[in-house]
Amino acid sequence: MIEVGRRRQAHVPNLVFVEADAMKLPFGDAEFDAVTISFGLRNVKEPKVALAEFLRVTRPGGRLVVCEFSHPPVGVVRAGYDFYQKVVMPPLVKLSSSNDDAYEYLNESINAWPDQPRLAAWVREAGWADVAWRNLTAGIVALHRGRRPE
Repeated sequence: MIEVGRRRQAHVPNLVFVEADAMKLPFGDAEFDAVTISFGLRNVKEPKVALAEFLRVTRPGGRLVVCEFSHPPVGVVRAGYDFYQKVVMPPLVKLSSSNDDAYEYLNESINAWPDQPRLAAWVREAGWADVAWRNLTAGIVALHRGRRPE
């Protein structure tokens, strides 16, 4: 994916792609105005450690944005999504994918992931302020945000 990004963004000056461990970033303290991660925090071995590391590399007043799968708060949506994951998705994956295990892992990791209030608590515990989230797609995905205190 990094190679694809490099090719697609080759025209952007001063853009550097770095592959690194989210729990031990190779950057100095307060080096960035913002840190974002989309559909990746769920795959970090210790997400709480990564959230603290994101805080370390973000300047005071800087922002955090995490886009991640979540849990629909409305029962009927949650039930429909659960039905989709357990009944609809597996046969579709078998028909169209060469890697069934990846989709099985996807469902398992989504279901094991904390809900919106719990993830927000993790963000606060890591030291972020003004923590909030916004549900997207009826809560199947949530956009979490925070600000590094001054």
